[in-house]
Amino acid sequence: MTILERAVDLASAEGLEGLTIGRLSGELGMSKSGLFAHFGSKEELQLATIDAAAGRFYESVLAPALQAREGAARLSAYCERYLDYLQHEVFAGGCFWAAAATEFDDRPGVVRDAVRAAVAGWMAELERQATIAGVEGAAELAFEVYSLGLGANVCSRLLGDGRAFDRARLAIERRMLQTSQSH
Repeated sequence: MTILERAVDLASAEGLEGLTIGRLSGELGMSKSGLFAHFGSKEELQLATIDAAAGRFYESVLAPALQAREGAARLSAYCERYLDYLQHEVFAGGCFWAAAATEFDDRPGVVRDAVRAAVAGWMAELERQATIAGVEGAAELAFEVYSLGLGANVCSRLLGDGRAFDRARLAIERRMLQTSQSH
């Protein structure tokens, strides 16, 4: 396991603030000075961890969906891959982005900016595909998909609701059907 793979899993479970060079060095059996040489500061470690989490999200959600044609087909593929990603816990502590967004939503700085950019980028891509598909209210659809995913994640992980992702899939399918029937 690489340094950043372990950092992402730790941060998903304990938060980016709980991710320290000392904590990570202990987990990996490395010296603090060795890790410090890689990152230089806690903030640099956090930013590198965010980049690694973005790479994992890309590989799990975006890359497989890129095979579908832009528009409705890709939007549908994104939705399915997104829910699969959340349901199958790609990160050891659950959705890295849900945890990081909650942790940094009110904290100014470059770490917040990086988390914000990643979440905004995902929502913008959902909106772009909805727009290409001719969806009226493309921004609202992107919001709904993102929100249903987060809601299913919380209901599944926190409440132990084994049907949460089925309900989210059904709600997204209904919304997509409404959209296609209006055209």
